[in-house]
Amino acid sequence: MARMIEATKHPYGPSVGRLVDRLAALPGIGRKTAERLAQHLLGCDEDDALGLSDAIRDVRQSVHHCQRCFNLTEGDLCDICRDSRRDQHVVCVVEQAKDLLSLEATGIFGGLYHVLGGRIAPLSGVGPDDLTISQLVTRVRKEGVTEIVMGTNPTLEGDGTALYISNLLANDNVRITRLARGIASGSVLEFANREMLADALRGRQDF
Repeated sequence: MARMIEATKHPYGPSVGRLVDRLAALPGIGRKTAERLAQHLLGCDEDDALGLSDAIRDVRQSVHHCQRCFNLTEGDLCDICRDSRRDQHVVCVVEQAKDLLSLEATGIFGGLYHVLGGRIAPLSGVGPDDLTISQLVTRVRKEGVTEIVMGTNPTLEGDGTALYISNLLANDNVRITRLARGIASGSVLEFANREMLADALRGRQDF
């Protein structure tokens, strides 16, 4: 009786297998796409392949949070915080840096931002102390902020986070607004189109 050949998970070897596993773990990348990307990296010039790894290493080593708004940057302050032409007294609060990018793409908002680093989600073990809420309150009180635009996602947790922040600032002399509901409830900013976000910014209202 012929001996059964032991099946291997990755027929091209463990190195390729690890690469495919890493690529497949990226958002929006399925197993088949990961395998195609791995094949491309194997077939391209060595300089191009190693250039990708160098770029990833540089990003991980060089990019960190802005000391003021917690956006991603390579310096102490991000480009938005350094821009003196922006309204220094209006701050839009968002959950993640990707949400900031979505709002910036509209070209409508001329103020500053504050990135919370997430939203309050008790069931996931995320509380107020896990976010940059205390730093936001400090900014409002020290920098003379006159308006806070709640740009959290219109979800149960996003609205709960906005409500928590508004309660903290209830006794401060600051106007609290939120994005107009041109953004459908339950959606996320990352997937909203430019026109929808522009309308939401123009039509913001008191919280």
